[in-house]
Amino acid sequence: MSNLVDAVDGIVHEPTQVHEDGGVDLTVTEIYTVDAPGRVDFGGGELQPADLDPHPRVWRNEDDDYQWWHLDAGTYLIEYNESLSGTALLQPRIGIVERGASHPTLQVAELPRVPLTVGGAGLRLKENARVSTLLPR
Repeated sequence: MSNLVDAVDGIVHEPTQVHEDGGVDLTVTEIYTVDAPGRVDFGGGELQPADLDPHPRVWRNEDDDYQWWHLDAGTYLIEYNESLSGTALLQPRIGIVERGASHPTLQVAELPRVPLTVGGAGLRLKENARVSTLLPR
């Protein structure tokens, strides 16, 4: 894809999210916990979604515009503010990796909910934080 930014809708702040090399950072709009398992079978006839629950948010400071998720060690599903109409490589931003969290690197044609694994002492993540980067393919 020659101009990835044209294939991404819902960018929160273009000057911060769009890279000179054509990459686009993605921001988190919701984090879910998996409350009950889903089902995956061979043929797809018994495919069932997992039961998800939005993870609670808290105010860090009264003057903040956005709340924070306090994530313990574990795996969550993240949902992005942005959407994609094209093919790109999705990878975690180094900012979350260096703080003990990560998600798989995937080639995507749309933006699914992605599993975010948090290790160690957990992670504090602010609404609209840049957690992933799309790269042109």
